[in-house]
Amino acid sequence: MSLAAVPHLTAGLQTFLAFDFGLQRTGVATGNVLTRTATPQPTIAAAGDARLKAIELRIREWQPDALVVGIPFHPDGASHENTRRAQKFSRQLRARFGLKVFEVDERYSTTEALAGGAADADAASACIILEQFLRSLP
Repeated sequence: MSLAAVPHLTAGLQTFLAFDFGLQRTGVATGNVLTRTATPQPTIAAAGDARLKAIELRIREWQPDALVVGIPFHPDGASHENTRRAQKFSRQLRARFGLKVFEVDERYSTTEALAGGAADADAASACIILEQFLRSLP
């Protein structure tokens, strides 16, 4: 379901923190509905509870209204192990921080980031994910 079809899901939300989940590194970006652009933030190079603690610090710093998580799929749309891992990460964020969490299909975000010459492909991917989300808003 497209977010444009259900504007009440995003009504009043202005600022977002987005994540490109990885087992060892998680890209981070910030953005808002006013500019509909994203800005890369330092990538979190941690896993498990250490990653969640680092995310907690980012949430305190940026005070986002909601979070956005990129969910990877195969090119044909089929899910795989990393799909399930990213969905679990999304559920953990929702439960731990009590914020709305939106999931975005992130197919090809890393490829696009690398093709664009990104110095930090994880943070650049998080920007791509967040900008895709922001463009989908009414």
